[in-house]
Amino acid sequence: MKLSEYIEYDATGLASLVGAGEITPVELTRLAREACDEVNPRVNAVIEFYDDAETVAGADGGLFHGVPCLRKDISFAEGGRLLESGSRLYKGYRCDTDDYFIRRARAGGLRIIGRTTTPEFGVSGLSESILNGITRNPWDLELSAGGSSGGPAAAVASGITPIASASDSGGSTRIPASWCGLVGMNPSRGRISGGPNRQDGSFGLSRKFVLCRTVRDMAAALDVFSGHHPGDPFIITQPERPYVEELTQSTGKLRVGVARTRWGTMDVEADVRQAVESTATLLEEMGHVVTDVSPPFQQEDYVRIFHGLSNVGALEASAKAIGRSINADTLEPVNLMFYERGRNLTVPEIHETHETIRKMRVQVGEALNAFDIVLTPSMPTVARPHGDRYVTTNTAISVEEWAELDAAFCQYLGVFNVTGHPSVSLPLAQSASELPIGLQIVGRFGDEATLIRLARDLEEARPWSQRRPRVWAGSR
Repeated sequence: MKLSEYIEYDATGLASLVGAGEITPVELTRLAREACDEVNPRVNAVIEFYDDAETVAGADGGLFHGVPCLRKDISFAEGGRLLESGSRLYKGYRCDTDDYFIRRARAGGLRIIGRTTTPEFGVSGLSESILNGITRNPWDLELSAGGSSGGPAAAVASGITPIASASDSGGSTRIPASWCGLVGMNPSRGRISGGPNRQDGSFGLSRKFVLCRTVRDMAAALDVFSGHHPGDPFIITQPERPYVEELTQSTGKLRVGVARTRWGTMDVEADVRQAVESTATLLEEMGHVVTDVSPPFQQEDYVRIFHGLSNVGALEASAKAIGRSINADTLEPVNLMFYERGRNLTVPEIHETHETIRKMRVQVGEALNAFDIVLTPSMPTVARPHGDRYVTTNTAISVEEWAELDAAFCQYLGVFNVTGHPSVSLPLAQSASELPIGLQIVGRFGDEATLIRLARDLEEARPWSQRRPRVWAGSR
């Protein structure tokens, strides 16, 4: 197989070739390395391609039969490998154990071949860090790939691997999916375990999954990664059938709520609004009942939650364990600012934060209970230029300004981290300048099955597989 052929397949397609004996996992890994050598100097997505990638575990069996996969360099601990979290504080740090996610990846046949970039601690929606530099969007190198899963997104979008791990605490999977033209799901809280080390990430707001290019890869990945680990705080009802089987099931008639107005203070660009309108019309043509939905929460409540969550204790403990100090030489300006603020949080402030989370879950749950699906923009804008104020290297922003900016930037995303609803960004449209526009569909809690069926319908109605970014492996 040539590189120009490799990049035309999604993960499911490559797995089928391996299963049929037409190619081996080692050959796929070599092609992924060739793709990385060609495009990574331009996009800066991969910070380490393993020297032993051709012999790592996860080469046989499972749904994916040895398909190469990249690991986001935060939240995905792989025993003996570097996990630097995009931070100078953790430079050179190696994990002792494998996350449950990594074990399931290997059991599912994914061959983890390297690490990708992330902004420091995954805090920003743009992937820039002092440690690893700027990750560029394959569609336009002057624009951001998004964050915090910008490294995985740029790698998949440019053809290095067809799938990569991603995590999402407030939009970190769906932002880069929207801006890089990918499929990015944030599953229901409890669908995928964070064990054994991060079983309650960000107090239940954070979830792990993947970025990929097709709905069938998303469904297969859910089958690989779904399940709980002993001690998990969130255990939910398991699906009636394998998720890949949902691809052959009828969708039925759905009640769809459409967000035609902004949910925050940032205006929605005209091209994005038009994408929502045309998709709402398409859903009506499919036979679904479409109704407008008002903003189901107040932005100030989301800002209050952002202000009140702190990882100070964990940060101090891990810094002590590796013998390093927390200061301006180890943390970027925004994260140092939040660290210092977190040290001064009072018990009443922390209590108010968790009470606001509880109220938002109830408020949003009641507001959206009449709908099977909610359609929103993923992002209010297409990909933004590098050097935006929303980067953790910014020295001229306050805690208050950052929280307001984050809430506006992720106005359709972070709310569903709070509530636990499953959601997925699909690359259903393009701007006038041919940049990807992701639209988000949100399902009922625990109902990824309906999301898969509707996502399949939308992919068939508006196929995106032939769209190509400017930086695309094998095309030179």
